[in-house]
Amino acid sequence: MNYFGLIAMTQAFAPVVAANGGGAFVNMLSVVSWAAYPVAATYSASKAAAWSYTNAARQQLKTQGAEVVTVHVGPVDTDMQAGIDIAKTPPADVARSALDALETGRPEAIVDELSRNVKSPLHDDLTLLYPGLETQFAAYLAS
Repeated sequence: MNYFGLIAMTQAFAPVVAANGGGAFVNMLSVVSWAAYPVAATYSASKAAAWSYTNAARQQLKTQGAEVVTVHVGPVDTDMQAGIDIAKTPPADVARSALDALETGRPEAIVDELSRNVKSPLHDDLTLLYPGLETQFAAYLAS
């Protein structure tokens, strides 16, 4: 559902967003988008796939005036984490971070310290790789 559901929702609403002259998609991902944990292997894989899809969709949807933000966070105080005794981020903090990223034009909302620590050693693909891919995609559309 993390991957196929995201694709289905994006495909369903992209025409609506385009018809309204633009808008935004906010995709709830996870710190496991970047680091696979053995106790959550399939969950990690689905979030990594969703992250990859979102990075491609961001380029495509930009052509119709849509912004796309990914939200990366560790444990959040939701039913999914209810039985686990660890520090959890309040849902309101997640929502605030997502809206802040959207408002300031950032492609990612990195909500908590865990996510910042996991992301920090990774290649900065959004500013180093994707602008070139976006240019190639624009050229493809123009041809």
